[in-house]
Amino acid sequence: MTSRPPHVSAQTPRRPPLPERAISRRLSALSTTTAATTGAQAGTTQHDLTEEIEEIKRYEDFTTIDWVQDAAQEQVRRRARRKQNAGDFELRGSLGWRRRLEDTYDAGQAWIVVTLVGAAIGLNAGFLNIITEWLSDIKLGYCTTAFYLNENFCCWGDEKGCPEWHRWSSFWLFNYVLYLLFSTVFALASASLVKSFAPYAAGSGISEIKCIIAGFVMKGFLGFWTLLIKSISLPLAIASGLSVGKEGPSVHYAVCTGNVISRFFSKYERNAAKTREILSACAAAGVAVAFGSPIGGVLFSLEEMSSYFPLKTMWRSYFCALVATAVLAAMNPFWTGQLVMFEVRYDRSWHFFEIIFFIFIGIFGGLYGAFVMKWNLRAQAFRKKYLTKYAILEATLLAAGTAILCFPNMFLRIDMTESMEILFLECEAGRDYDGLCEAKNRWRMALSLAFATIMRTFLVIISYGCKVPAGIFVPSMAVGASFGRMVGILVQALHEAFPHAKFFAACQPDVDCITPGTYAFLGAAAALSGIMHITVSVVVIMFELTGALTYILPTMIVVGVTKAVSERFGKGGIADRMIWFNGFPFLDNKEEHTFGVPVSQVMTSEVTSLPSSGLTLRAVEQLMAQNKYQGFPVVEDQTSKILIGYIGRTELRYAIDRTKKENFLSSNAKCFFTQPPAIAAQTPSVTAPPVTFDAIEDASGQQSADFSRFIDPVPLAVHPRLPLETVMELFKKMGPRVILVEYRGRLAGLVTVKDCLKYQFKVEAQETSTHDPALEIRQEKLWGLMNHAADWLADKVVSISGGRIKLSGGRASNFLESRAEDPRDQFTPILASPGHDILDGTEDVDQGVELQSRG
Repeated sequence: MTSRPPHVSAQTPRRPPLPERAISRRLSALSTTTAATTGAQAGTTQHDLTEEIEEIKRYEDFTTIDWVQDAAQEQVRRRARRKQNAGDFELRGSLGWRRRLEDTYDAGQAWIVVTLVGAAIGLNAGFLNIITEWLSDIKLGYCTTAFYLNENFCCWGDEKGCPEWHRWSSFWLFNYVLYLLFSTVFALASASLVKSFAPYAAGSGISEIKCIIAGFVMKGFLGFWTLLIKSISLPLAIASGLSVGKEGPSVHYAVCTGNVISRFFSKYERNAAKTREILSACAAAGVAVAFGSPIGGVLFSLEEMSSYFPLKTMWRSYFCALVATAVLAAMNPFWTGQLVMFEVRYDRSWHFFEIIFFIFIGIFGGLYGAFVMKWNLRAQAFRKKYLTKYAILEATLLAAGTAILCFPNMFLRIDMTESMEILFLECEAGRDYDGLCEAKNRWRMALSLAFATIMRTFLVIISYGCKVPAGIFVPSMAVGASFGRMVGILVQALHEAFPHAKFFAACQPDVDCITPGTYAFLGAAAALSGIMHITVSVVVIMFELTGALTYILPTMIVVGVTKAVSERFGKGGIADRMIWFNGFPFLDNKEEHTFGVPVSQVMTSEVTSLPSSGLTLRAVEQLMAQNKYQGFPVVEDQTSKILIGYIGRTELRYAIDRTKKENFLSSNAKCFFTQPPAIAAQTPSVTAPPVTFDAIEDASGQQSADFSRFIDPVPLAVHPRLPLETVMELFKKMGPRVILVEYRGRLAGLVTVKDCLKYQFKVEAQETSTHDPALEIRQEKLWGLMNHAADWLADKVVSISGGRIKLSGGRASNFLESRAEDPRDQFTPILASPGHDILDGTEDVDQGVELQSRG
């Protein structure tokens, strides 16, 4: 490995080839050039230039950040601060108290941010829990003593209900209609808020956050309006009864909180890489408040969310999760000291013969995850193709249909978190729910739980992905809990039928041998692991929920079996599948590839480059206008292609504008990207400016501009024969936006993350074809059937109302038709075929420079 000299003399017409090299590490984008002479002329230090460029530079939407450049700029900032401190020390002999305070504040900004963010996340989670429980209970009845109290608070201390809590009516049908009406209104309100103010508030957000933490840019996804609308519409979506959860969205609003608060601190305002360390900590805090599991949240962020998780990020994640859960515990939203409703404690142990049934539950978890992911992606494809304009109507009808199907079933009627609380509990005196623990109701309960499992699975498939805040954690856990409780009831019945069998020899007489609640608990863990493909964090989360050390081994067994079964049906959980489905450029560091090809087969060979000298200012501006690339390699000349360096589009635009502003420069001025000897002492360079217009015309060919200090003289470069797998590892671990390819010092091409992904999906498409014409035909038939049903319903309403009510062509249809599209709907699954919205072209293509702050 060798490094390129920072400058090349303009007098030498041709430079001998450089030694062959594999990788040249870029150390700085702006600070490694020798600015001693040039900086004195311009009166600006290198650090000042960096600050000015960053003042106008923002990453473009749907591109990736350059981690290497951000790290270099952070080093420039630190170096400038050290020099400033050294200068103050020489002048005064010691640093003043104000300077010391500033240094202390600068060093402690990260801890200040995570403290504020953690407190804000805890407060938000507490209020959302209280509001969600009240909205969920108001569908079934009201409290006569105080209308704003939910059923638990109204009947405090009485687990079997109280006279203060009234059902809306004594008539079952009237309660049914009111339940349906409340569910529909809540879903309509939630979808309307999302459609009108923040389309990015829809969905879970975990797959997008994974990409954002990895360096992908989605402007507005973590903004204030997304945070506000997600926090308002989330309780409405949960209370509507849709089979969606709040745990996934809690990660989204937690990360939004971190992004919004970090913008007020200079260290994170302009450094996208630094900001992502805070976002990783926020993701941990979001899971911590969702499950009451701070350690599980940190492990979830490590296992699922972050592609880069150094030790300092782990400590900050732990501290942020700690602050968030401490604030939530101080609020005590349930008045029980519990952080979540379904927190439970077990005082019974388990027996080794139960491992057989635990393995069965683990197999169910793996099959459930594979089944739901397959059919949910098909539902998402149908939704994106046909229902994009009807997002509000879809969510409203889904809520109405869910209410119609769920109200008759005792386990589907109530909120999913309350359902899990009931299913997790041991059968003890005074703790029962509609005869769940009574032996005479055993078979009726088993059938009811089986129906709830099947129906909830179907509803999860069609509901996850609709345009309301929607998570999949709790719905999957509810499915697993109902299945596990059913298995537990059947095992309990088997034991009571054959109490003296050798299989049950470990059971003690006159003591309950089987605890169905633990089966529900293990079923929830299996379903969560199956849908997300996570293991360690699930075990820790479930342990923190129960506090039972004795059930760690069964949980590990169940999760291990689930993981093994899931891997047989494909790698990656629902978040990874949604990344593929939306076509986001994300290199998963958990994947291992063996392509057996060099990077030369993937790179872009036709590269627009800039010669180190000879171009006029007008030619450079025309080149930038004609090509929307994010940067340009700088070569000695177009014939030799000897690589000199790399200059970003923003840096080049800034250099041109600054030169024009400070000097009277002709458009025919020559541009130099290496220091020309004749003007080495002038920067930005001009000779003495002419006075008259005639003199300007005469002297225009003699003027020149020196852009040498704006280029990166040591960009990251690799050899054409370097294996593609190694290049992908460079992208994963170092995070550059572009890697140049050079051979014997000559530019051969460049490669980006998107180039690697296009080749990866091309190879995968050759191995397994994903195109299914029969599926498209079935989708067309389904859409036609839905249209016929809608037309029939509209005709019946018109006929019954005598023409006074119309369901088409009126204001109602215009309102329910969503015109504010979710930007994610424009993307399609990543395939090998050309024309993909994100992967079409290279990462260097510019979508316009954003001059506003993040989010």
